[in-house]
Amino acid sequence: MTEFIRKRVSNVRNDVLSGITVALALVPEAVAFAFVAGVDPLVGLYAAFMVGLITSVFGGRPGMISGATGALAVVMVTLVARGNAMGSPDENLGLYYLFATVILMGIIQILAGVLKLGKFVRLIPHPVMMGFVNGLAIVIFLSQLGMFKERVNNKQVWLQGSQLYLMIGLVGLTMLIMWGLPKIKQLQKLPEALIAILVVSTIAILSNLDIATVGSFIRDGGGEGLKGGLPTLNLETFSKVPFTWESIKFILPYALILAAIGLIESLMTLNLIDDLTETRGNGNRECVAQGSANIITGLFGGMGGCAMIGQSIININGGGRGRLSGIVAAVMLLVFILFGSSYIEQVPIAALVGVMFMVVIGTFAWSSFRILNKIPKTDLFVLVLVSALTVIFDLAIAVISGVIVSALVFSWENATRIRARKSIKEDGTKIYEIWGPLFFGSIQAFNDKFDVKNDPDNVEIDFMESRISDHSALEAIFNIVEKYQTAGKFVHLKHLSEECKVLLYKSNTKFKDVIINDIDDPRYHIAEDPEAFN
Repeated sequence: MTEFIRKRVSNVRNDVLSGITVALALVPEAVAFAFVAGVDPLVGLYAAFMVGLITSVFGGRPGMISGATGALAVVMVTLVARGNAMGSPDENLGLYYLFATVILMGIIQILAGVLKLGKFVRLIPHPVMMGFVNGLAIVIFLSQLGMFKERVNNKQVWLQGSQLYLMIGLVGLTMLIMWGLPKIKQLQKLPEALIAILVVSTIAILSNLDIATVGSFIRDGGGEGLKGGLPTLNLETFSKVPFTWESIKFILPYALILAAIGLIESLMTLNLIDDLTETRGNGNRECVAQGSANIITGLFGGMGGCAMIGQSIININGGGRGRLSGIVAAVMLLVFILFGSSYIEQVPIAALVGVMFMVVIGTFAWSSFRILNKIPKTDLFVLVLVSALTVIFDLAIAVISGVIVSALVFSWENATRIRARKSIKEDGTKIYEIWGPLFFGSIQAFNDKFDVKNDPDNVEIDFMESRISDHSALEAIFNIVEKYQTAGKFVHLKHLSEECKVLLYKSNTKFKDVIINDIDDPRYHIAEDPEAFN
């Protein structure tokens, strides 16, 4: 699958056809996430159109698709419910609080881009990335299982009998077409997802099959249909939501969570698409584009959004490489809303489920099973942890937890790597050659290397093979010098970086007599505020 994706070349034809396919797949996703958030389907569809269009034009990753997502919807549902509780049942204040929160969310995301925080996605370890991909693939798979249910007496029950077999058959046919087309040399250039949807839709319509369609899905969820007008500026939000400290205190936590989830999902999807296409996107530019899109979406009555890994994979797999593919997807979605609703509502849900199942297969990192016995147990733990937390909670909690666990493991492992080679000069001076990183985690092991009481009167500590990383390391050096001087012994420090010397000189002028300046002193910076000793 990966090799097939990489062989696709960028051209207008591929971008247009892939964009149409993505637009078809966006419809039920946007509608479903709108229902999850507790808002009208058009709120989700408008968000998919506006966020998708703006990020496609101005974003940092051509070919990546953005829109209304489930990761954001599960947070929004609580916001909408609490907002509705603040007014009368007829006011529907929750919807206006949602729009205000999306606007604030966009401002936070723009600030993240301006401050160049997008680069911190590089700190996400590979096991976390694999866990994110696997967890998201599982989430997409589980979300599609809901399509195998029908509403009976206001309850969702599993399909049974002929309806279930028909659904499975059409899903299987869709997957078979998508799997088989790329294997036929003469048909490799055709967008397999779009062809599969058209074939299955034609069969269902001509055979008059009694199956769920996009239209029935919307109506079962309480919507009136897909048709709508152009999105209009919703200035009513500013009159419904008072600009007071109480309002800000209510929406700010939601805005921060939504901004974090949106940026994490967008930047990690960007990294994934980078790997698939062997190109490089711009994370900071994507942050600004996502923020701008959410501000405009909030102003025009959309529920906000971020990058969508499923639709992005569909686009890349279909040959969409340029910005045109995302623009076509967004514009076609608006065309469906304005003019083609009656046709799109006839598309069988089974065809779209089959496409998403193929996305799951293409998204899941199957190589993770091959490397189970070949990677450290800690990395395996992080991979499984992130996958599980993505499914159980949400992407932000999963990724942040994975990064924290990875950082703790890294610190613990490096804390045990500090070494000291000891030797005696002809004049009786004892030399400690320090090996390994000196930072907060290795301080205890560093202190244990020295025998202040039994050492000779002259001691030299050589840091050529060590790196002083933080304030804790500087404090450890300061303390060991204090111990030797208190015992009436002379200690000299050798091969410290210029930054170390400056910070130690600021802490105490006596270090000018302790530090030996050498021509081959190392050059590096310390994660330390120069004013910390003042």
